[in-house]
Amino acid sequence: MKIKVITRNALIRLGVLIAVLALAGALTGYIMMSMPGNSYNGLPEPLSNEDTGLSEALKADVEYIAGTIGPRNFLNYKNLEITVDFIEKSFRDAGYEPKRMNYVAEESLISSWRGTPKNDSLIYSNIEVELKGTKYPDQIIVIGAHYDSPPVDGCKAANDNGSGVAATIELAKAFAGKNQERTLRFVAFANEEPPYFWTSGMGSLVYAKSCREKKENIVGMFSLETIGYYSDAEGSQNYPYPINYFYPSKGNFIGFVSNVPSMSLLKKSLRSFRKNSKLPSEGAALPGDLPGVGWSDHWSFWQMGYPGVMVTDTATYRYPYYHTCKDNPEKLDYDKMAKVVRGMEFVLGDLANEAR
Repeated sequence: MKIKVITRNALIRLGVLIAVLALAGALTGYIMMSMPGNSYNGLPEPLSNEDTGLSEALKADVEYIAGTIGPRNFLNYKNLEITVDFIEKSFRDAGYEPKRMNYVAEESLISSWRGTPKNDSLIYSNIEVELKGTKYPDQIIVIGAHYDSPPVDGCKAANDNGSGVAATIELAKAFAGKNQERTLRFVAFANEEPPYFWTSGMGSLVYAKSCREKKENIVGMFSLETIGYYSDAEGSQNYPYPINYFYPSKGNFIGFVSNVPSMSLLKKSLRSFRKNSKLPSEGAALPGDLPGVGWSDHWSFWQMGYPGVMVTDTATYRYPYYHTCKDNPEKLDYDKMAKVVRGMEFVLGDLANEAR
């Protein structure tokens, strides 16, 4: 057998190639994780009187959704209907005219699920309100959260995702009656949780497909997903490998997460948040298939080619009660939630009125 000898020049070329690939990988990683502005690093500041009222309003919303209504999913269908009524009333009380967008989910998605009601109508609802833009009405920014709970016995889903729904409601109230150049649309989605997750029955996917079919120009979507739990304890924050090497080990921040095509939207929004908020914040534009990156309703908008960002406390990577019967209203930090919502108010205002 003839053995081919590798020449010195060939080894040099191989070494150069490996170095170039390593440099390209490092540069790509830097671009994806290098974010504008600086995360707040000072002592926690007390809330203003106005933000104290916001904290109380968020708490009242979550306590009603998770405490009074409780589990709300295909196994607790009546509670889903009660939740829709509550969200509609909240929007209407703020001065909007809500649209209930009904759809039918495929029965096969839950036909083998133990305990499924035999006479469930399988009709679900997304609820939408809109503040039409005054200058660029065709450019739409969507802010949304799912209102269903995971099919776990006794799970009231206060953080996942009563917190996101409460934030969506309070943001809609903050913008009610105030002119913005671009259109702001606030939406509550059905069926983000299993067994509808990443299926045709997922409410946000039904909604995003409808937007695409109508050729709507969604310039940005924000998914408010599990935003209520914070900890200053060392080691309270986890990440999927290899992200753990680059981000803080304390779970005291709010995260902005997107796929790589949505990087521009993520950087604009995080820049605005950091400029206006006294809450620590982190951000990353990552491959969409990395575990956790696409685990909410922004994923649905990615499927339709729209940019989307998830705003989150990182859920299962931080929250010890994720998808358990202990996800109750008393576990949440409503003052920090108020800081998230106030920061997002600035983000949306900046994006809705930035130069074209």
